[in-house]
Amino acid sequence: MSLTLERTGPATCVVRRHFAAPPERLYAAHTEPETLRQWLTGPDGWMMVRCEVDLRPGGHMRYDWQAEDGSHGFHLTAEVLEVEAPQRILHVERMFLPDQTPDNRVETLFQPQGEGTLMVMTMQVADAETMDAMLSTGMTDGMEASYARLERSGLMA
Repeated sequence: MSLTLERTGPATCVVRRHFAAPPERLYAAHTEPETLRQWLTGPDGWMMVRCEVDLRPGGHMRYDWQAEDGSHGFHLTAEVLEVEAPQRILHVERMFLPDQTPDNRVETLFQPQGEGTLMVMTMQVADAETMDAMLSTGMTDGMEASYARLERSGLMA
């Protein structure tokens, strides 16, 4: 199943995607560095070269991506605000493309649904212009490519 994106306000959007795995396995796939490195690579031709996860209130995350040909890359940093394993993660992230993007408050929920899990990710930024810029990057294509890779990988079995 592919993801859906709904803009619920000028500076808020909600991404939803169903996975054929229980919440505990999907949560683990989103929080274990070695597992993240295997699937969270975005579109084909990219790889995650750094993955640090300190998943506790006050903890930090850092992900670095690089094109497989080494020509360019970018990274993300985040502060973890709240964690309720295995159903919720709240953090504030920013991308470095190479310039730093504005803060993005991200709440990710892992909700049991039927035989699997509905992931609901709510992203909030400061203003509509920032959200417009975020959505214009085609970020959902990279997100869906990564999520499809996760489902094919067997990492949630």
